[in-house]
Amino acid sequence: MEVPRVEAGYRPIHDRIHDFGEVEQTLNTHDRKMQASRCMDCGVPFCHWACPLGNKAPEWNDALYKGEWELAYRLLNQTNDFPEFTGRICPALCEKACVLNLTDHAPTTNRENEAAITEAAWRENYIAPQQYERNGKKVAVIGAGPAGLVAANRLNKMGYQVTVFEKNEAAGGLLRYGIPNFKLNKKIIDRRINLLVEEGIEFQYGVSIDPTNLPEGFDAYVISTGTPQARDLNIPGRELKGVHLALELLSQQNQVLTGELIEDPKKLTVSSPSLKGGQGEGLRVTCKGKDVLVIGGGDTGSDCIGTAHRQGCKSVTQIEIMPRPVEGPEDPQNPWPSYPRVLKTTSSHEEGCTRRWNINSLEFLGKDGKLTGVRVQPIDWKPNPEGGRPLMVEAGDPEVIKCEACFLAMGFLKPQHPEYPKNVFVCGDAQNGASLVVRAMASGRDTAQKVDKFLKG
Repeated sequence: MEVPRVEAGYRPIHDRIHDFGEVEQTLNTHDRKMQASRCMDCGVPFCHWACPLGNKAPEWNDALYKGEWELAYRLLNQTNDFPEFTGRICPALCEKACVLNLTDHAPTTNRENEAAITEAAWRENYIAPQQYERNGKKVAVIGAGPAGLVAANRLNKMGYQVTVFEKNEAAGGLLRYGIPNFKLNKKIIDRRINLLVEEGIEFQYGVSIDPTNLPEGFDAYVISTGTPQARDLNIPGRELKGVHLALELLSQQNQVLTGELIEDPKKLTVSSPSLKGGQGEGLRVTCKGKDVLVIGGGDTGSDCIGTAHRQGCKSVTQIEIMPRPVEGPEDPQNPWPSYPRVLKTTSSHEEGCTRRWNINSLEFLGKDGKLTGVRVQPIDWKPNPEGGRPLMVEAGDPEVIKCEACFLAMGFLKPQHPEYPKNVFVCGDAQNGASLVVRAMASGRDTAQKVDKFLKG
């Protein structure tokens, strides 16, 4: 409590909006150790309780404070297969459950410490490929998102011959195609995938597998295909050009940056698997010079805002059908150590955005087949006398929000699965519905243990 919380912060707005480089900065080694020293090694570590992976933050924070970087990484890697991912994009459930968050709303900087420890481990070659004795059994992992990658990594270490089938051209799932480079540089993913390949995992890209017709020759299968179906908004005018699902913008921009798609600067067209029928196959999704509307108030919507700024938009408005969250830092409905549902302002919001809540979308408006605006209406919510979901009621007159590009960031539909044979296991978002990367990784780890237990009889 004697050392104040210090965050590394973000690059200046005027600098970062002109590129897709990571926005977050880093502290020097001395300051990072001092931040680790703030961890009080609680008798009951609620950070450990809150983390889906069960990360032992008090232990690796203590090692970091003492300058034992390799020990810090070994302790971190015991529970977290890929801390370079969570150290950048996790909402840090552990920090909200930190005792220092209860006492003065200044928790230990666990997430930043995690990233610093892992980058030091790569830099100092504490991370090196290992070879594992094989047990003669083979496992197929369908889908190379965070859950599938963790499952593959754990099973490989147990001695199984693992083959990962991925429908896209590279591994990572939403880490690669859904999260912008300014939050997670894709070289970070490539670095880890290269290590997994050196350790014996086989990746087959551009292969779509039907879960009801799995490839032969494997003793067990892990289905980790995520939640591919985004929640759509089927209101009048949905067919207009300029209305897109959020991932059509995010995945295509990431593909352009990594060279999977080569952009023609004159025509602004590319061939992209992220664009489906009705939206102009091969059309380059761009916000350049446009008023942009984002429908959906979550992290995906925030990512659209940051991407729109970097593409040179004229303005961005974000609307959300649910009420405005409390200002915080405390949430009476979810008291410590639970995660508080408070207003979140991201680096993308700081770059400029009009935010509105309790807004219902009624109709997409257009001219000559192109989007010109969205008719919306302020609403309110009242308790349902029969219980369950509150009832929506009108709270104002309809209005039109002018926009030439609209992105639907309203979440994903939980996939439905048939009954699989006993040697088929489902994990991650494919099993639980859309959630956090850290929860998907925890599911992948748990599924690997289930597969191992099954195959050992």
